[in-house]
Amino acid sequence: MGMTQHAEPAVTTPPASGPGKVKDGRTSERPLALRLLARPEVGVFLGAVAVWVFFLIAAPPVREGSSMANILYQSSTIGIMALPVALLMIGGEFDLSSGVAVITSALTASMFAFQLTLNVWAGIFVALLVSLAIGFLNGWLVVKTGLPSFLITLGTFLILQGVNLAVTKLVTGNVATDDISNMDGFDQAKKVFASSFEVGGVQIKITIIYWLVFAALATWVLLRTKYGNWIFAVGGNKDSARAVGVPVTFTKISLFMLVGFAAWFVGMHNLFSFNTVQSGEGVGQELIYISAAVIGGCLLTGGAGSAIGPVFGAFMFGMVQQGIVYAGWNPDWFKAFLGVMLLGAVMINLWVSRTATRR
Repeated sequence: MGMTQHAEPAVTTPPASGPGKVKDGRTSERPLALRLLARPEVGVFLGAVAVWVFFLIAAPPVREGSSMANILYQSSTIGIMALPVALLMIGGEFDLSSGVAVITSALTASMFAFQLTLNVWAGIFVALLVSLAIGFLNGWLVVKTGLPSFLITLGTFLILQGVNLAVTKLVTGNVATDDISNMDGFDQAKKVFASSFEVGGVQIKITIIYWLVFAALATWVLLRTKYGNWIFAVGGNKDSARAVGVPVTFTKISLFMLVGFAAWFVGMHNLFSFNTVQSGEGVGQELIYISAAVIGGCLLTGGAGSAIGPVFGAFMFGMVQQGIVYAGWNPDWFKAFLGVMLLGAVMINLWVSRTATRR
């Protein structure tokens, strides 16, 4: 007589719920403090506040409205360039020619208009074309050759530095351009690029407004547009980005051209602020722009960063540059102070990154 066995149905015990449920490190929500630390701009914001408070105490003139206006002005001339440099770094590239490119644009506009006796706006538009062409060339060479942008733009830096000096001497017979303040269109161009307005009895340079507007626009592009996603993608891994349809060539070249546009803009501000340009200037400024971006949380390896962080980074530079003067210290300490800030920012960013990702 056979015996029939009936299998018992498998019973799956549902996971425990309620107050007694144990969360592991992977599913538990990180504390708010750690989530804030994960933001690249938080560290530099705290650093900027600390530097500001320090100079408020060490340099009493900083407390005056006119002094703060000067600090913001210095910060804006750095910040306008630091923004596209930061976007380029997020995209995984460098531009060591950005400092001398500012002077190249100013020299081009001044000499083209003056030597041909044209309206200064003709020189302005020619300078824009030259600046965009320099950016395009840098980007195209980086993409097509596969060489590091450090090497490509170092070559461009040396070329522009030599051309700035040689062409200026050849055309004007001097190391500086001629004064263009009496030329047609100068007053209108000055209002656009180098004017100021009064707020509460304090003169505010228009570059401060441009700086904040450009920062807001860059933030919107990074966080709310497809192009912003492309920037992060090509900076993280360009091969993976290309595999999912990201136009890597267009993105990288356009980022270099964006740096060229900013160089043109700052160059026009310099030209119409001082009416003339020294051809040997601009050397070393590229390191300040890159440093402001790094202090602002942009990784040297690309793929991470923000547009707000470099704003605070540029403010720290402007604060230190003017704060040392207001404190009556030897201005030779400026670069040393900046070096300390840069190293400190890199260390803090590393600590923040490890702390934010620790489970």
